[in-house]
Amino acid sequence: MAKAVQKITLSASRDIPFNQLVLSQSNVRRLKAGVSVEDLAEDIARRGLLQSLNVRPVLDEGVETGQFEIPAGGRRYRALERLVKQKRLSKTASIPCIVRDPKGEISAEEDSLAENVQRVALHPLDQFRAFKALRDQGAGEEEIAARFFVAPAVVKQRLRLAAVSGKLLGIYAEDGMTLEQLMAFTVSTDHARQEQVWEALQQSYNKEPYLIRRQLTESAVRASDRRARFVGLDAYEAAGGIVLRDLFEDDGGGWLQDVALLDRLATEKLATEAEKTAAEGWKWIEVAVDFRYGHAQHLRRLDGVEVELTPAEQARFDALTAEQAKLEGEYEGADELPDEVDTRLGEIEQALVAFENRPVRYEPAEIARAGVFASIDADGHLAADRGYVRPEDEPALSGSEDPATGEIGGADDAAPATHAQRTVITIGGEQPDDDGDDDVIKPLPERLVSELTAHRTLALRDAVANNPQVALTSLLHKLCLDTFQHSSPGACLEASVRHVFFPVQAADLKDSPSAKAAAERHEAWKAELPKDAAALWDWLAALDDNRRAALLAHCVSFGVNALYEKSDRYGGPGVSAHGVQQRIAQADRLARALGLDMVEVGWRPTVDNYLGRVTKPRILEAVREAKGDQAAQLIDHLKKAEMAKEAERLLDGTGWLPEPLRLADSEDVLDTPAESAEELPAFLADGERQASVTEDSDPTAIAAE
Repeated sequence: MAKAVQKITLSASRDIPFNQLVLSQSNVRRLKAGVSVEDLAEDIARRGLLQSLNVRPVLDEGVETGQFEIPAGGRRYRALERLVKQKRLSKTASIPCIVRDPKGEISAEEDSLAENVQRVALHPLDQFRAFKALRDQGAGEEEIAARFFVAPAVVKQRLRLAAVSGKLLGIYAEDGMTLEQLMAFTVSTDHARQEQVWEALQQSYNKEPYLIRRQLTESAVRASDRRARFVGLDAYEAAGGIVLRDLFEDDGGGWLQDVALLDRLATEKLATEAEKTAAEGWKWIEVAVDFRYGHAQHLRRLDGVEVELTPAEQARFDALTAEQAKLEGEYEGADELPDEVDTRLGEIEQALVAFENRPVRYEPAEIARAGVFASIDADGHLAADRGYVRPEDEPALSGSEDPATGEIGGADDAAPATHAQRTVITIGGEQPDDDGDDDVIKPLPERLVSELTAHRTLALRDAVANNPQVALTSLLHKLCLDTFQHSSPGACLEASVRHVFFPVQAADLKDSPSAKAAAERHEAWKAELPKDAAALWDWLAALDDNRRAALLAHCVSFGVNALYEKSDRYGGPGVSAHGVQQRIAQADRLARALGLDMVEVGWRPTVDNYLGRVTKPRILEAVREAKGDQAAQLIDHLKKAEMAKEAERLLDGTGWLPEPLRLADSEDVLDTPAESAEELPAFLADGERQASVTEDSDPTAIAAE
């Protein structure tokens, strides 16, 4: 007969007046954590008690006293007690309680511990979605924050997290990404882009949140960018621009997503400011967000006169200077300035800087032939750089002939024009069509020149491809400029050999036979080559094929890179591990094609270049490969310094090479027959073996120095 399953009996539930409840000393919670009692009291006042108290009858010599102690639910009791003290809850209000048997097997302490330990915290994603559900039900962010006693900024953050791509939220729910990574994805609202970035990160070791933010904002512009500061975020957003914000870290104002819109607004505002500047009578104004370095180098700068301060401005300047000196004197010895004093000194400093940047006055005749560069400075302010004269606008000297008109210039040429002059405003290298000057032959627009030269470039490529002789001369000409002059500005051929230097090198590298041969060959060619680029072309074209090929080989040799270097495993700017492997593999292929043998080149293992810088097992391995086990046994008892020295003698003439100098497909162990056992010199053998056995019983424990 099957045994009946014993049914579980749950503790009874009943309402108990508040004034019959007391706290129990069996409650295991001693430290404050989580929501404060004050906030909990307000929550109970709003929505009532959501969870009953766990109570036990108070006994006096085994008899119930009518009082009940609370081992589990102490914080709820404290919150109810606070409401009673505030007279918002009656002393005799009925409190829902679970009454436990005081004589049962489970103690009050165990009940208290179980209630707190077995409680499962809400998953953050559930909280995000719950906040979103409340907002969808019509609750505002401020209202939600008030209901759960958090700051409105916290609600904004939770709602932003809930708005991340559903696919990424699913990955986060399965612990596939960290909360910090999820927070980084909130920078963008583009779900497709979020998922694209996450997929790309799977191929990288680096999945740090900062990298996620950087990839999501790589095509945006920071709010600190001078264009953004010049235009203003309000104007950008009013024009329909989107600002990406990071609610979890200081983002410096965010990122402006629509760069094209920002550039258009910046250019339009610069053009508006240029129209105002044009009223001063300048001949031309060039407008650009930024000008290249040296853009005004070929122009003459007018010597203007700084406008003097008016009496009112001078009085203001003197007052500010006196106030600054007074404040600095009063707080000269203070470790820290009061906030109001520090603020005031900052205001004074800004005002004084404005006085220093005085406007400059120019003569009307000079303004009529000069121009202005209008751009944006580093602080996002208008930078109107006035007073530049182009060479063609310079006044003709008295008695000189104007090549354009054939007229003889005189003193009157410097006089200002009597007719009104229209300022020519050029925006981004282009100026509006001017139908009034149809008879004037103007320079070709730069864009048109670029388009025309693109046709010529393509034609040149095709012609060079069909003429190997000229192609070789052109390549060799460029390589000679790179190799011997180390610069070829404005080169027609975009081909070069990057001279590979050796950041890590042995002290004897410069004295190696290879280094000496390369230096002698370089100096010999250098002495022959003409210094002038044009003469160099003619000289190269006249070379015979053999000398031309020799010079080409010499130039190409400076670009050979067979260096091993530590790879960047985090995908940084350095070479990757795969890149290093490819480089070494190609170097092996090149060495096989050339029949390179490092032994014939002159390399041999010495204490300085190899043996003294590796461990004892490595030294023994080298000797064993080159001379056999018996030779290795002759030195295996020596101290490292003496072992390396003797190994150098044993390896001399064997042709042994360490792995980095061998070809990848060469034999790992040399086929050199083992020689007859060699005896050590007497000064090494006498009394050395016994001492070495004691001091170096474990040769593998001695690392390279």
